Amino acid sequence: MASKRDRMSGNEAIALAMKQINPDVMPAFPITPSTEIPQYFCDYVANGDVDTEFIPVESEHSAMSAAIGASAAGARAVTATSSCGLAFMWEELYVAASDRLPIAMAVVNRALSGPININADHSDSMGARDSGWIQVYSENNQEAYDNFVQAYRIAEHADVKLPIMVCQDGFITSHAIENIEVMDDETVKNFVGEYEPENYLLNAKDPMAVGPYSISPYYFEAKRSQADAMSHVKKVVLDVAAEYEKISGRKYGLFEEYMMEDAEYAIVIISSAAGTAKVVVDELRAEGKKVGLVKIRLFRPFPGEELAESLKNVKAIGIMDRTDSFSDQGGPLAAELTAALYQGKVFVPAVKYIYGLGGRDLLVEHVRGIYEDLEKAAQSDESYFKPRYIGVRESEV
Repeated sequence: MASKRDRMSGNEAIALAMKQINPDVMPAFPITPSTEIPQYFCDYVANGDVDTEFIPVESEHSAMSAAIGASAAGARAVTATSSCGLAFMWEELYVAASDRLPIAMAVVNRALSGPININADHSDSMGARDSGWIQVYSENNQEAYDNFVQAYRIAEHADVKLPIMVCQDGFITSHAIENIEVMDDETVKNFVGEYEPENYLLNAKDPMAVGPYSISPYYFEAKRSQADAMSHVKKVVLDVAAEYEKISGRKYGLFEEYMMEDAEYAIVIISSAAGTAKVVVDELRAEGKKVGLVKIRLFRPFPGEELAESLKNVKAIGIMDRTDSFSDQGGPLAAELTAALYQGKVFVPAVKYIYGLGGRDLLVEHVRGIYEDLEKAAQSDESYFKPRYIGVRESEV
């Protein structure tokens, strides 16, 4: 295996991974902050570095429609989007999943309007969390690259055959330049392999239909089949990660445990803000406090049983969402994790936090305050149904 250190943004890293995979078809429509991904990839197409058919479409709805058609025809399809672009695909997201098409999509997380905002939060991908797509989240540029290289191995697995989103935070990782380690083209090509679909529309020897009208006697079974496929994803993710570690030296799981061996207070968080929180963990550990962090990598399917096991010995948990469900009970991660803790009989205070909406910074002092909250929660009889909003200017409602 040959690899090299390089400097690139998260969008460049994703585009490079796409180039090394050399997909068959890429339909795309520009939207900030994911625009650079198809832009960089177009250079690869123009220079003859890939064999990909690039389709400039008139909207994100058309981008996913074209990806569905290409994938159904037997091609390996890829696209990228953000925010309202993902929302414009809504109808087609469900079609792709229900047709069991292993499309890979780079989602550069950005707040959904309104009010109009172009900065990072997770309202776009979290809004699509129940569409039937696998969802993987990336803390930094290295993870964005590594996750995308692994994406097709997960999505195309015979026990899965579901589309996959690889998510990273808009502008925070998508445009920031970091040192990362990338593998050579041949290593990635051999790892990903060729796409060999079992059933596809252009197979003249076995005529078939994709996505026909599904009446009541059949629709439920189709959805149950999707659920069965999703139940296989966690094992496939771990198997693929184990193979990837052999060629890259980088280890991945369903989530990352940071200083959790003897942690008494833990934060559970997703994507780039985990980097800030890790700095605080290191500082508090140096002060003698037993704190830790769990960073979610795989959100769909949700690794609830595994998270409950990881968190069973702590005294209090802080659950951090970068979007709000407007349920008055916190965000999506809070809903999923509190249910998992209950099912796993982990009965410790779980305090819910909303942070970073519309690109608002999560500061070191914010994270320190959360760990202070958790120490108090462990000694309190208070209930924690309502979320706490971090870094927001409070006013009378």
